[in-house]
Amino acid sequence: MKTADISHHLGGTASTDVLVVGAGLAGLHTATLLARQGHDVLLVERRASPAGAIRTTGIFVRKTLDDFPLPPEHLGPPIRRVVLYPPDLRRPVSLVSTRDEYRVGDMAPLYTTAAAAAADAGVRTVLGTRYAGRQGGAFHLAGRDGPTVVRARFVVGADGARSSVARDLGLDRNHHLLVGAEEVFELPGNDGPPTFHCVLDPSLAPGYLAWVVNDGQHAHVGVAGCADRFPEGLRRALERFSASAPGLAGADRPEVVERRGGPIPVGGVLRRISCPDGLLVGDAAGAVSPLTAGGLDPCLRLSELAAEVLDEALRTGQPGIPATYDGAALRARFRGRLMLRRGLARVRTPAMAAAAFTLLRTPLGRAAAGRVLFGDRSFPDPARG
Repeated sequence: MKTADISHHLGGTASTDVLVVGAGLAGLHTATLLARQGHDVLLVERRASPAGAIRTTGIFVRKTLDDFPLPPEHLGPPIRRVVLYPPDLRRPVSLVSTRDEYRVGDMAPLYTTAAAAAADAGVRTVLGTRYAGRQGGAFHLAGRDGPTVVRARFVVGADGARSSVARDLGLDRNHHLLVGAEEVFELPGNDGPPTFHCVLDPSLAPGYLAWVVNDGQHAHVGVAGCADRFPEGLRRALERFSASAPGLAGADRPEVVERRGGPIPVGGVLRRISCPDGLLVGDAAGAVSPLTAGGLDPCLRLSELAAEVLDEALRTGQPGIPATYDGAALRARFRGRLMLRRGLARVRTPAMAAAAFTLLRTPLGRAAAGRVLFGDRSFPDPARG
């Protein structure tokens, strides 16, 4: 389905049950679920195409693949092997699962497929339209058809880590952010097993990791870390890492590569993610694993809860969002991950990173790493009790 087939037009004034701001996976999933329940949903996205300006690496974990019907034709080969490297890349720790643990999505067609599903469900999607703020009881949009004033029963902020909707609703906003950048390119073929390579080197990726995902079809080469701790800037760090990145021996690197990047919230789910007029999902809600920085599984799970509570509010006519949409309760269920995130941020020198591998190479260290990388619960289950 082409973009022109799913994009509606606005101008003047409009009304809707739910206004969803942002057409990433979180916004698309929330909008689709609500529309399937019979609600009128307006989805606005500043990009001209849902597949434009991709920021995520697109790594889906096994639990997501088990629980959500993602189109297999847009997923890369399964990955069971993860290799962890110290700064000098010597004596890496290799971990192999007995199960398929990861698959990397081809995000452009995944977004397009999700947008088509939203349109089929009845979502009115308006592209190339910017959320311009809230005034009184109305939401203002600016797009190719001019300014529009929207009156909505609820608004959903799916507008990323630096959410404007969160600001206007007086909700919590992300303050603990990493910045990441990666290069993506096709591979003609690979004889080795699909592998996720992770390098712990604070001189390259201060406060986080550098990585190579090589699934035999595509390579993702990236770095992420604390924005104020890249001595030569993020782009230079990516250039340095790309020149000697592991896992690409014999691979022909094309001259033109796809470049991605953006902020990554790692402070955990925010405490206040709803108010009487709306709620937050995805990166806007901080729904990203604090340790692994994985956000696709959390965004889908939190979106399902968001759609459930909004459906209840719309059907019952009760004012406000049900109290079960509680970021503080979710946050309390992964304190351990937040502690590990703070510990990783304190690894500030290559010597400290190398010392950590002394423990990581022990049976206890390998077992702990396996639980993090191959565990069944990368994000708390937000099912309502």
